[in-house]
Amino acid sequence: MKADTQSPQVLKDFMAYLYTIKGKSEKTAQEYYLDLRMFFRYIKQQRGLADDLPFDEIPIADVDIELIRSITLSDAYAFLMYTAQDRLKHNNSDHSEIGLMSSSRARKVSALRSFFKYLTDKAHLLAHNPLQNLEYPSVRRSLPKYLTVDESIALLESVDGAFKERDYCILMLFLNCGLRVSELCGLNVSDIKENQIRVLGKGNKERMLYLNEACIDAINAYLPHRIQPNKTADAAGALFVSRQKNRIRKTTVEHLVKKYIAQAGLDASKFSAHKLRHTAATMMYKNGVDIRTLQDVLGHENVNTTMIYTHINDANMQEAAARNPLSNFRRSQKTEQSEES
Repeated sequence: MKADTQSPQVLKDFMAYLYTIKGKSEKTAQEYYLDLRMFFRYIKQQRGLADDLPFDEIPIADVDIELIRSITLSDAYAFLMYTAQDRLKHNNSDHSEIGLMSSSRARKVSALRSFFKYLTDKAHLLAHNPLQNLEYPSVRRSLPKYLTVDESIALLESVDGAFKERDYCILMLFLNCGLRVSELCGLNVSDIKENQIRVLGKGNKERMLYLNEACIDAINAYLPHRIQPNKTADAAGALFVSRQKNRIRKTTVEHLVKKYIAQAGLDASKFSAHKLRHTAATMMYKNGVDIRTLQDVLGHENVNTTMIYTHINDANMQEAAARNPLSNFRRSQKTEQSEES
């Protein structure tokens, strides 16, 4: 887990807590760290403690508990206002737009709330939590894009080439199990137990998924063609192996999915590896899988995340009503007048 060596000890302790106790992934812990570093730079700048340094060069090693105790709810909302109105979307670009998206600001709220809750309830460095009532910005959630059944079949039938058994198996697991790309890349041969597969999800949380006949057939067809991986700690035992004999990487998986989407005659700019997860979830829900079971299959911590698939069904039902040939029928004036008389 990469951390700024000049960070204050209280922030290092919080990151260790996130990673070892809360079970957050290294990526999530790192993102929280960057959000909190930005927040402390903003606070120092607003308090006249930055020595007129450029924002991204303001050190935070001297941030102590006394400064943290002076932070108020108003400071947090002012910081969010700064990120919404003054912060570059792409910090290293000369042509970036101004203002972070609401989803980015929501993550910063999560980082702030978690940090101050930790200081209050776990580290006992604060008598009360000043950000307890910090609200999340409203995040507009668009319906996830997904493939139809016919498009999914076309995708599977488009697979060819030297690694066709491996690539077909990857697509089959995506479309049937709703795996995240990182989860698929992390699979080991030892994770397969007859008709089940062990998946390591976000926060190192395990879940066991059942494999249907199509998945079992795809795995059995692939294993005899599996490249023997290097004997490094990361590659050894990997289910999916690259031509370099390493554990397959996310970028490789994303690239091969895009390739087959294009070969199937579908819009490669519209669909991605993650959209195959949406496709699996949508097909399961449409075919009667209840929302709580779907939550377990997808590894969602909160059922509200899973609920977006119910909105897909609502949208389809609304579209079905609109496409009825009688949807725009209006009674004629003659009919109405005869009834009135």
